[in-house]
Amino acid sequence: MSRKAAPVILDESQRAALLELVRADGTAQALAFRARIVLACAAGRDDTQVAAQEHTTRPTVGLWRKRFLNAGIEGLRDGQRPGRPSTLPPKKIQTVLSAVVQPPPGRTRWSIRSMARHAGVSKSRVQSLWARNDLKPHLTRTFKLSNDPQFEPKFWDVIGLYLQPPQKALVLCCDEKSQCQALERTQPGLPLGIGHIRTRTHDYTRHGTVTLFAALDYLAGKVLSTTAASHTHVEWLSFLKQIDRETPHELALHLIIDNYATHKHARVRAWLEKHPRFHLHFTPTGSSWLNLVERFFRDLTVDVVRDGSFGSVRELTHAIETYLAERNLSPKPYRWRADGASILRKIHAARAVSVSEVIKGSAH
Repeated sequence: MSRKAAPVILDESQRAALLELVRADGTAQALAFRARIVLACAAGRDDTQVAAQEHTTRPTVGLWRKRFLNAGIEGLRDGQRPGRPSTLPPKKIQTVLSAVVQPPPGRTRWSIRSMARHAGVSKSRVQSLWARNDLKPHLTRTFKLSNDPQFEPKFWDVIGLYLQPPQKALVLCCDEKSQCQALERTQPGLPLGIGHIRTRTHDYTRHGTVTLFAALDYLAGKVLSTTAASHTHVEWLSFLKQIDRETPHELALHLIIDNYATHKHARVRAWLEKHPRFHLHFTPTGSSWLNLVERFFRDLTVDVVRDGSFGSVRELTHAIETYLAERNLSPKPYRWRADGASILRKIHAARAVSVSEVIKGSAH
């Protein structure tokens, strides 16, 4: 009879750290895999169940269960591998690792080859040292920190709608996708085939733009929409009236929108005062990522707009409307799964770094 595996019991800080490893984009796949194993073990599943869930083997699950019980989260990380000791002088290793954060004069970053020449080592050694220490000078992540003084109240207001949608109400994520360009490629490209990728010309003819107004039903996943030539308060007010017509009148409407001026126009406010079932929830300034309709816009861009070739605005509009009609036949909701407290910790940390850099710059 097989011995029962030791139970995994997590405190709140361990659970939060493991969930962050699983959800963070920058976590190595192997580490996220191990964190998922531990979380599944902590949920009371045995090694066989966890192995089936993660498509792995029982010994693998047992290994990472034991490593976590013995050393905590650090036990999930790769240790120093055995092998021949490095013959590279410590000074050169220090140069490769420390100089990487200080780009050479006239450059924005080091490459493997330029660092190899600078430190007097081989390219493969630079690559190995950077990989071992998780240094990636070729990658850059963009970010934007909101300066909204009411950031946290607005942040929790929006996330609260996602996590606990109100009863007898619709939560609608609303926005405009403006300036959708009808671009026509000057020559037809080759289709995808065995041994070669699709091609398209780099030049194109512009035929104008169209604006898509969309309201994503958070729970059902359907999208109410309309298109217009521009995106002033007139078109926005017309879209609000459409939402009023096309949704059940007994339901309250909670609209998640950004701080675009047309959303706060006097005529819009006057109309909303006469329609009390509309409740507006504004995302913090510079935080459109909180609005899940942006996720839908990304899918629309990738699936239809970006790689298409359209001979007119009418063709583009027809393609968008066809895509929306097909999507609404089998809607797929987007679900908010990120932990709000974890997001705020990252934002506070980024602000602290930004402030320290400003102080450091002013000191120089």
